[in-house]
Amino acid sequence: MRVFISADIEGTCGITSWAETERSTPMDYNPFQKQMTREVKAACEGAIEAGAGEVFVRDAHDSARNLDPAALPEAIRIMRGWTGDPLSMMSGVDKGPFDAVLFTGYHAWASCGGNPLSHTMNLKNDVVTLNGVRMSEFMMNAYTAGYYGVPVVFLSGDKALCDFARELIPGITTVPVNEGCGGAVTSIHPDVAVRQIREGAAKAVRNAKNCAVPMPDKFDMTVRFREHQRAYSKSFYPGARLEDEKNVCFSADDWYEMLRFAHFVLSD
Repeated sequence: MRVFISADIEGTCGITSWAETERSTPMDYNPFQKQMTREVKAACEGAIEAGAGEVFVRDAHDSARNLDPAALPEAIRIMRGWTGDPLSMMSGVDKGPFDAVLFTGYHAWASCGGNPLSHTMNLKNDVVTLNGVRMSEFMMNAYTAGYYGVPVVFLSGDKALCDFARELIPGITTVPVNEGCGGAVTSIHPDVAVRQIREGAAKAVRNAKNCAVPMPDKFDMTVRFREHQRAYSKSFYPGARLEDEKNVCFSADDWYEMLRFAHFVLSD
């Protein structure tokens, strides 16, 4: 059995400030980089306990150089750094077959009050919608897993995102570690988070057959940019259209074509 893990940081237990996500502010960042690694380690251990012989870990935050590989189980393979391909936070999932996808440290979508660090890919847009639903990075990456036929079985992060994930994939196992309110976060204890993630990951991998991703027949995405100049520039992507001064729209029947659009339009 092979398992794929995509790891972010803004949904790591206790995190509440952008400084805690950035390598340039090590006094703030280092404790949460370590907690991010602990949570990924727990997910790996749970997957291995459930029968995974290999766990492919995708470091998927910022520089993609956050996790400490030496702190992870020996059964892992890890991808660090950015390839530059449209799969982005899911790079490597196309090198399957994989039996399950897990997400750790994920966060709510742009403009969601459930996390003070909520965003979708970057901070240059206010809202991204997909088929009329506000799109998170989890939603985008879950569809990528579904595109390759891999069940999405587990998510840890903030409560708002976990609630949404259970609506999208009813069989998914979630571990909500944070709950946002304005600029604050209330979290469980970091050790409790690690324990629950390990237990949840083991349960989730065993339940993979009940976690298929429901793939739409067609995809319509709208990106509302914060600055009209950026919207105008991004509207020149082939097939995109400028709906008004700040909204850029794109439609596709094939999910990979939507990923191409997102890769060029939502990248920094």
